[in-house]
Amino acid sequence: MADTATPKVDPEIERRIERLRQALHEHNHRYFVLDDPVISDAEYDRLMQELIALEHAWPRYSSPDSPSARVGSPPLEKFETVPHTVPMMSLDKGFTEADLLSFDERVRKLLKTEEKIVYTAEPKIDGVAVELVYEKGVLRLASTRGDGITGEVITANVKTIQTVPMRLPSESRRQIPDLLEVRGEIFIRRDNFKRLNEKRAEENLPLFANPRNAAAGSLRQLDSAVTATRPLEIFIYNVSDPKVLETTSQADTLAALKDLGFRINPLILTRADLHEVVDYFRKLDEKRQGLPYEIDGMVVKVDAFRQQEILGSTSRSPRWALAVKFKALQERTRILDIQVQVGRTGALTPVAHLAPVNVGGAMVSRATLHNEDEIRKKDIRIRDRVFVQRAGDVIPEVVKVIADARDGSERPFVMPEKCPVCGSETVRIQGEAVTRCINASCPAQVKGNLRHFAGKGAFDIDGLGEKLIDQLVDLKMVRSYADLFALTPDVLKDLDRMGEKSAQNIIAAIQSSKTIGLSRFLYALGIRHVGEHSARLIAAAFGGLEAVRTAEKADFEGIEGIGPVVAESIADFFAQPENRETLDRLLQRGIIIEKALAAGEGNGNAARLAGQSFVLTGKLAAMTRSEAKALIEAAGGTVTSSVSSKTRYLVAGEDPGSKLEKARKAGVEIIDETAFKKLVEDL
Repeated sequence: MADTATPKVDPEIERRIERLRQALHEHNHRYFVLDDPVISDAEYDRLMQELIALEHAWPRYSSPDSPSARVGSPPLEKFETVPHTVPMMSLDKGFTEADLLSFDERVRKLLKTEEKIVYTAEPKIDGVAVELVYEKGVLRLASTRGDGITGEVITANVKTIQTVPMRLPSESRRQIPDLLEVRGEIFIRRDNFKRLNEKRAEENLPLFANPRNAAAGSLRQLDSAVTATRPLEIFIYNVSDPKVLETTSQADTLAALKDLGFRINPLILTRADLHEVVDYFRKLDEKRQGLPYEIDGMVVKVDAFRQQEILGSTSRSPRWALAVKFKALQERTRILDIQVQVGRTGALTPVAHLAPVNVGGAMVSRATLHNEDEIRKKDIRIRDRVFVQRAGDVIPEVVKVIADARDGSERPFVMPEKCPVCGSETVRIQGEAVTRCINASCPAQVKGNLRHFAGKGAFDIDGLGEKLIDQLVDLKMVRSYADLFALTPDVLKDLDRMGEKSAQNIIAAIQSSKTIGLSRFLYALGIRHVGEHSARLIAAAFGGLEAVRTAEKADFEGIEGIGPVVAESIADFFAQPENRETLDRLLQRGIIIEKALAAGEGNGNAARLAGQSFVLTGKLAAMTRSEAKALIEAAGGTVTSSVSSKTRYLVAGEDPGSKLEKARKAGVEIIDETAFKKLVEDL
């Protein structure tokens, strides 16, 4: 019997839907990118409503790149992650014109040439960096910068932004690449930010601190329908692989991106010499308060890709670019009090509580004073009138005391001899500027350590936030990491703002986090001086937890990139009986630590991958791309984003895309995931 509930195919309806989509894409581009609309808002709304109605009535003709997708998609349970094919590196920073001159001097020295060097200079938008991936001209993936290696997938949210093309115009003067990865900055204009906060105030909702905070919060909504209500915009500034556009410079790339329908900042200065760049920096600084969006500096890049390639990159940033920050805006206010916070390492940090003041568009009421020495150096006293600024236009800091304004009511600050949280003695180790609480069971330290343990880059336990951790520690339900894995829904359900369903979800998240890679586990332990990068180096060098916990300081110092201070901190951590006991308890609670492939492991056979280049394409079933990349790099190989004559292997997962055909044409050996696993397991 026929299914009468499903509409039959109707070619005329299909053609009308496609015509509406093409028209709306074109009108979006003209309105939001070219600022040259040719129809009224009412006419645009009529076309959109017609499209939505047809798509609703004929779901067989739905398409993920439809303009109607901008209204939002069904809510997500959590964000997935995705590796960037080319890392989104951070930039070295400068703060003065002298730093610009030094950058130019370094560039010339490294290039070893007297030839003319020209630069591209761009306003540094104070927003959120993202990557957009287009396949055959259609937006397929959007992700945050994340840690530069891996980002969070925010495709549904980005599709709600009107200035993001859902589909590149087919009539573009440029050839649309099969795969195009562009990078840009998402932001909110000052006037839209003001209106957004006014509306939130009317609804008794918390106000956003500044436009960047609002943009970041909007992009991290699990419900894209919420994001669709936020006035987000984007400027595109680069591509991950310039070769795909066949351009030879940053200026040419920007022109190509504009031709392809992307919105480019009109203030960008191209093909400029050093003197023009310095002058541009001054002019941007003068006009920044009058711009419709917030900028916190300027980015300068060597224009020619040939020269960029010669200059190369460090492990963290390219040598051919510099972010020059503006001098922070300063305002005058008064220190009402100085109170001490206790961090997860026991460090006591004095914090100035200020009479609220607007600094560069953000209300500031607190500023860290760092340590006792900093307070003495600046002669800061309670009740002082001071100048405050936001360092890098972000972090509030006290710049200087206005000594002439003192009236006798000011009083010196004294670092407490007892911890303000647990009452234990505090100590200041000789040679250190920090005073510490020496009680490892101090609730402030326990809370800080648990937040770190459950956070991003570590166990990443969804739902285990600051307020819940505070409750668990205050009620003495959790005293150490291992206690988390003994919690049950019955224990949690009666806590504040917690019901039976929420309790079950959190316990499920805790249990699902039990299997973890060695580098993430080491980072989660909160060892002093050990960040994510150091943890990856240690994991690659030792391979397994037992080898790490039985190693000595000299073993850690032997790892390239691990210095004596870090080595001593790691050795001391694993030498402490209480830490060893915590590790044992974690393992007893069912924590499974996946073995890392150590450099040189496998009777020397890992050298087989030394110098060999891999390209990863498609979705892998048993691991993420970042995990596959880590295996290759640990064994001495490299991972690149595009297929070339130098590529040794193409690892093809599901839906491999255009790289597979390129590999075939180039004669590159193509292996599937099974063959790849066998290759690395045999090393």
